Amino acid sequence: MPRTHERPPRDTNQLARYILEVTTGETEKIEPPKKNPHAQALSKLGASKGGKARAETLSARKRSQIAKKAAQSRWAKKA
Repeated sequence: MPRTHERPPRDTNQLARYILEVTTGETEKIEPPKKNPHAQALSKLGASKGGKARAETLSARKRSQIAKKAAQSRWAKKA
């Protein structure tokens, strides 16, 4: 199955060879796939609403439990 888009190699030696081939004109530069601006706008709209909408639907007790759990996990990382 053909890949939909290619990426430059991550291996240091392969990346060096790729850069050399692109600068000498042996191969064409691999361009990253274009992102759909409409999809990006929709995603941004949903992301900005998500936390606020969730907080409005939660009870004060549930929000408090979530906050305590988050604080405990933050402190556990530092220990």
